[in-house]
This record gives sequence, structure tokens and C-alpha cells, in this order.
Amino acid sequence: MTRNHTSLTKRALPCQKEKPPFRRHSERFAAKRKEEEEEAAAAAAEVQIAVGGHGFTAMPFRVRDRLFIGDINYAAEVLQRGSTEVTHVLSLLSSASISFFSEWRSGVSIPTKEIRQGFFGGSPSSSGDDGAQRRVLYSLELAGPELKLVRMAVPLRDMENENLLDYLDVCLDFIDESRKEGGSVLVHCFAGVSRSAAVITAYLMRTERLSQEDALESLRQSCEFVCPNDGFLEQLKMFEDMGFKVDHDSAIYKKFHLNILGDAYNRGEKIDSSKFGADPGLSMEPVSNEAAPNANKPTPAYRCKKCRRVVALQENVINHIPGEGEKCFEWQKWRSGNPFNRSDELECSSIFVEPLQWMKTVEEGAVEGKLLCAQCDARLGYFNWSGIQCSCGSWITPAFQLHKSRVDVSTL
Repeated sequence: MTRNHTSLTKRALPCQKEKPPFRRHSERFAAKRKEEEEEAAAAAAEVQIAVGGHGFTAMPFRVRDRLFIGDINYAAEVLQRGSTEVTHVLSLLSSASISFFSEWRSGVSIPTKEIRQGFFGGSPSSSGDDGAQRRVLYSLELAGPELKLVRMAVPLRDMENENLLDYLDVCLDFIDESRKEGGSVLVHCFAGVSRSAAVITAYLMRTERLSQEDALESLRQSCEFVCPNDGFLEQLKMFEDMGFKVDHDSAIYKKFHLNILGDAYNRGEKIDSSKFGADPGLSMEPVSNEAAPNANKPTPAYRCKKCRRVVALQENVINHIPGEGEKCFEWQKWRSGNPFNRSDELECSSIFVEPLQWMKTVEEGAVEGKLLCAQCDARLGYFNWSGIQCSCGSWITPAFQLHKSRVDVSTL
């Protein structure tokens, strides 16, 4: 039975007010799934206290017409026995496999039939296609008694360094399309506190044009104890600033994506060029004005001074605040005997860009190295996954630096 928020006591889950930096030390990234789910179980225990029940009897909660938030216990019940209320299930667990339920609790058996899987950087594959070596974005399947339920599973961890933004589009589209077809959607994670709350908050933001704070407050009117982790809250604020969408061309997203790549490198992951920005120096297919209204708008481009090859566009540039981080290196100014006169250093002598597919030395896996023109091998700058300090004082991490003295600016 669906319950509303009036069944809750006034005690809510503790939720940190102060936001720590999104980036964490490498040991935070090494957390195993077992540890993660133990934390989620602890949060679930808090939920049990908050709702004054035993087990997860208060789930699910109705958020909007035909939209519910719940936990793994209620989701397992729906997927095993069926439901008169729910037709679609969005599972947000650390694994997209249905076997997660049987690993969580022995004896849980849920019949499924795969429809398709989606992968990062690739088109969806139907059942039977080989998805090995590719990172799963989602898994879509029929599930439950007589396979009457539609389940989308998204592999999302409840960790502050987790990349929520790149999963939002498929999650929100699934909820939206399911409801438009007349279906009722259950969005669940392990405890029904963080992951499911973050996705539903984003859905309310997009469909009702609510700020992050207003959307979360609206959700809490239905489910008082929801508390997305601080990393998710930070990304939801980015989602708001990008206009309630994940805009891969925005400076906000590019900076976020750069941080994600840096975190992955620090964890020892291989960073291949498929995760880099497109090479602006390669010839592009002509686009009609009807398809691209801004196609005739001049685009600033950076060219190698020696051979004139385009090496970056303005949209590839990662902006920074001049002088930010300067005090961290103040001792260097004193050591050089020039602690006061810094006016000549405030102008940036370089530009910093996202990693691009022509940067072959970056793909080789070194921590740092030279950036060479893909056409003439002229030295254009440097890269360093640990960061580079700009002449203005800002510290950029990770850094892909092009010296202004080695490139010219023109328009396309």
C-alpha cells in the first residue's frame, strides 16, 4: 500500500549542510561495493527508525501521479509478485544485473527477458550482442510474473565522487516516456534515500522548472527523509545551471568531465581517446543552415603557428579565474625575490583546453609530457594530470596547456 509523508515521525535522516569539495583523495575512490552497500544498509536502518517501523514497511511514497520512490525491499516485492500500482521500475544500484537481488537476499528469484543494453560511447545493442569491454549505461528488460513489468537498471553507486550527470538523460527519459504511455514508475535504490532521490529531484527540476532546492523540498513533502549525498547535490546544481539539461558543450559540463577524467586517472584507470573531445582539425561534414541555425556564426579557432592546423576551438577551452590558487605558491615569489610586483603575471600566457583526440602523447598514459602538433610535430604546450600553474597564478588540474606564443587565433 502506498503511504504519504504524514505517516512519518518528525525525525529525519541527518544530512550534512556543509558541502565538501567534489574531488576526493584516491583512497575514497577505492571503496568496494560491499562497503558501499553496508553504508546504504546503515542509512536504511536510520530510515526504519525515522518511519517508526520494522523493515521497510513505509515504502513506497507517492511523489506525483504515477511516480513513486522506494527501496530495494519494495522493488524486490514488486518484481517477484507483481503490482497493481507499478508498471515500470527504474533500478539505481551499483550493478545493473538482476542477480544483484539474489546476492542481496538469498531466495529472491526474478524472471527477466533482456530487451537491450546501452553503452557509453556506443549505440544500444539488442539481446545476444556482445557488450564485453564496454561500460554499461543501462539495461532494459521485461521482468516479474509473466514478464509484465518493464525494468531499466542503471549502475549507479551512492558515492560522492560518482558521475550522476552522465546517467541523468536515460533515467529522466525513461520516467517521462513511461508516464506518458500511461504507466506508473517506481524509482528505487538500496535505501530509497540518496540515488533515487537525486534522480527524482532532477526529474522534478526538468519537468516543473524548479531549482535544485525547490525540487528537493517538494520531494520531501512526499518523503521526508530523502537526502542525496553532497556530490549528487553539487551535480544537481550544475544541472540547474545548464538549464535543466546535461549540456555536453557547456563550460560547466566540460570542467566537470575534466575532473571526472582526472579522478579516473588517479584511480589507475586507462584513459583512452574515446573519452576525449573531437579533433577540431579533422574535416567535418557540412551541416545545413536548417539543421544548425548558428552554422554561419564565426567560431574562434586556435591554429598551430607553424603549419596552420586547427588544434582547438573556443568551445574546447576550459576557463579559469586569473590568480585563483596564487597564495598556495606564495613561497615561490619570496624565494625568487619578487613577492610584491605581480602585475606582469596576472595575464595568462597560455590557454587550457579539454583533452582532444589529436593529443596522442596523452593517450600513451604518462603523467605529464609535451603536446605536439598532429601535423608538423611542433611543440604547442604541455599536459600534466597532476596539474599546471598558469602564469596568472591559477592552478589547473588536470591540465592540457597550449602556449599562446605557439598558436594563432582566427575564425572559422
